[in-house]
Amino acid sequence: MPNSLDPHVLVIFGASGDLAQRKLVPAVFDLFRGGYLPKNFALLGASRTDFTDAGFRDKVVFNNEHFDKKDATDEDVKAFAKKLFYQDLATYDGEKDINNLSKRLKKLDKDLGVGQNYIFYLSTPPKLYSTIPGALAKAGLNDNKNGWARIIVEKPFGYDEASAIKLNQDIQSNFPENSIYRIDHYLGKETVQNLLVTRFANGFFEPLWNRNYVQSVQITAAETVGVGSRGGYYDESGAMRDMVQNHLLQVLAHVAMEPPIRADAPSIRDEKLKLFKSLRPITKKDVKNQVIRAQYTEGRTKTGDVVSYRDAPGVPDDSKTETYVGMKFFIDNWRWAGVPFFVRTGKCLPLKLTEVVITFKNPPQALFSEYDDFALSCDNQLIIRIQPDEGMALEFGMKVPGEGFRVKNVDMDFFYRDLTKNDVPAAYTRLLLDCMKGEPTLYARGDSVEAAWAFIDPILEAWKNNEVPLYSYTAGTWGPLQSDALWSGVGTGWRNPVDSLTDKKHYTKQ
Repeated sequence: MPNSLDPHVLVIFGASGDLAQRKLVPAVFDLFRGGYLPKNFALLGASRTDFTDAGFRDKVVFNNEHFDKKDATDEDVKAFAKKLFYQDLATYDGEKDINNLSKRLKKLDKDLGVGQNYIFYLSTPPKLYSTIPGALAKAGLNDNKNGWARIIVEKPFGYDEASAIKLNQDIQSNFPENSIYRIDHYLGKETVQNLLVTRFANGFFEPLWNRNYVQSVQITAAETVGVGSRGGYYDESGAMRDMVQNHLLQVLAHVAMEPPIRADAPSIRDEKLKLFKSLRPITKKDVKNQVIRAQYTEGRTKTGDVVSYRDAPGVPDDSKTETYVGMKFFIDNWRWAGVPFFVRTGKCLPLKLTEVVITFKNPPQALFSEYDDFALSCDNQLIIRIQPDEGMALEFGMKVPGEGFRVKNVDMDFFYRDLTKNDVPAAYTRLLLDCMKGEPTLYARGDSVEAAWAFIDPILEAWKNNEVPLYSYTAGTWGPLQSDALWSGVGTGWRNPVDSLTDKKHYTKQ
């Protein structure tokens, strides 16, 4: 398969870590098998672990349980492994280490003809996100006259608004904004990208996508697992920082943004920024009424018995860190004025899934209520399942065969698995390919990151000062009872689904 990618080197800092082994190297292999990589390409791992080239290949290719070799020949695997190299570093920002890295890149260019084009992937602890770009700049690796340099930064991008602004300044002082790729793997999911196509490529959706017809919008991201052995790390972030500020606000932007003037990166990212700036601020005094935080207690999920969050390794006995967030907020613009948006995410919930539910307003008159009480609560909903069982379902009322006008909800559905015989590419595969192309549409821009933090900061401040309660919920349930109160006077409540997108829906009041 021909491709138009420039020859280049992908440098992964922190290459001996979990992310590189589980996601990044397998994603590059997918690109290799699909014929997307340029002929002159190299992946250079760089970390403080002592590896040779051969040792690195053994770890991330030949002995990597996350490396999917199905439908790949031994020759394919060996040919890919030959493109992998390794440079050990005593430190990530020491002058000697970065100069040695620079020499290794020049040698790869001489031996393999990979060009002076570099992608630097920071798969490292966040404290290095500021220091590594500065070290690269000192070695002249940020501005190649005969090539290009791009840098990919993992989340979390900052801890609050002030730290995000400082981090932006640190990186932008060494790399121009158009070379900075802030990765959010949720934006690599096909179903998230399809939100834009669903809205803007179909004439019958967009006219209804506003306050005149939409009653509410809810976004759920549920996990069945607890924190496991990562309690020490998770306790420093919590559900708000780990999921809401980045993943779920990005999904929200795709759901609620205005139509861009063109389907290009600047236009789409401009509309996202406008959307984030339109979020009605939740003041500290309003947090207790609009945001619910909670921790899971001992219980049982689909993955087995779970100890309470505070009993997990590394979690302090008096931890106030939330494992569940439920929130209600509004968007102050012409399209969405008065429409409530609901977002929730949590660990140790009944199912692992992410979905968006658009609930449309009921007709102004319930004509058939005298025949069937169900007609009074017949919801028209568009359910967009982002993961798993990716697809969409439109629910609406139909007459039950027989006498009278009994009404029942039915579904029209679409599943991604029916659209193509090929596997849907993994999120990291798509996002890495876009960076190789120099296509930033699915990456977060600096000003949008800061705007998202500006919305979240007052909530975090109220929690820090213990101005709102911390509730609890039993592992294996849909969260604390108090989250139902967010829906007071709005509608049916949270949609608590079952495994399949089109199985009978139910709204569970815990």
